[in-house]
Amino acid sequence: MKEAYLESSAPIMPKSESSRQPPFFYKWLSLKKRVLILGDGKLAHDLARVLVYDRSHRYNVMGFLSGEQSRVGSRLENPTVIGTVDQLFDLSEYYQVQTIAVCVEDRRGGMPLEALLDVKSMGIEVVDGHRMYEEECGRLSIDELKPSFLIFSSGFRRKPVVMVLKRIGDILGALFGLAFLTPLLCVIAACVKWDSPGPVLYRQTRVGLHGYPYVLLKFRSMRQDAEVDGVKWAEQGDTRVTKLGYWLRKLRLDELPQFINVLKGEMSLVGPRPERPHFVQDLRKQIPFYDLRHTVRPGITGWAQTCFQYAASLEDSHVKLQYDLYYVKNLSLWLDVKILFRTVRVVLQGSGAR
Repeated sequence: MKEAYLESSAPIMPKSESSRQPPFFYKWLSLKKRVLILGDGKLAHDLARVLVYDRSHRYNVMGFLSGEQSRVGSRLENPTVIGTVDQLFDLSEYYQVQTIAVCVEDRRGGMPLEALLDVKSMGIEVVDGHRMYEEECGRLSIDELKPSFLIFSSGFRRKPVVMVLKRIGDILGALFGLAFLTPLLCVIAACVKWDSPGPVLYRQTRVGLHGYPYVLLKFRSMRQDAEVDGVKWAEQGDTRVTKLGYWLRKLRLDELPQFINVLKGEMSLVGPRPERPHFVQDLRKQIPFYDLRHTVRPGITGWAQTCFQYAASLEDSHVKLQYDLYYVKNLSLWLDVKILFRTVRVVLQGSGAR
């Protein structure tokens, strides 16, 4: 019933005062928040996908409003384009909308400002589409993101007291980790030496705070000649990985020597995972706002590592950056603690490693 109604080729508008009540089946959806998406571009499409497939089932997307009459009735996600932006007030009242997500790409000429003021005065929540997307899926949509959103955003603030406490936590955490795990580190080092020829520690140049390079330490998990043919992404079932290295990577034990990088001030316990200069040069050309991830110290673990798979392609890095920018924008001690707890779960599950 619901899908057939939303797939109609023309907007459903009230014809009289007696027909202003929405269709009867909305009563069954009273526990869900009714959302109307203003716009029909990529951000609107991505936001609808997040809301429609939200596992908590908190939202009911009524449909999209387009700037073009010809698009009315076309399907973007499960809901369709049910009207134009000029019909915002009437459709909001008719569908008893509780939230309007503004996803209009051209906000200088395509925003129905008077209608938005009218619906806001009626008590309907009007939210920015980027902000709603960020809150619902824990990442920033960067494809249609305007620099003004970042400039005037309330995030990206670095309170000195937070950064000092974060650094103190890094030092204490690294010291405790090295002291507590010393027996395990010795066992791993002996096993790496026994498993395959080559050094125990693998030293690799990574890009750190403000884009400066540093040498990252890891237990070697690949053959000594792993990059004889050049630098490339690690693949699923990578044949360069040793037998012991497979388990070190799966349990993230190869990352433990990076406690030394943390003590040296090159890394933090929590932050965006550092990339190699070879990849950074390509990624910053193809992914917008990429260098914003370098405004904080890279971390042994991060928000992207607990929410997303291993990034082994341009597409993966594109999604990973969305999570990294969410962390950079919302950096706090509480978020760091949350990430550390989620990291324990990820390690125990052995997910996302390659």
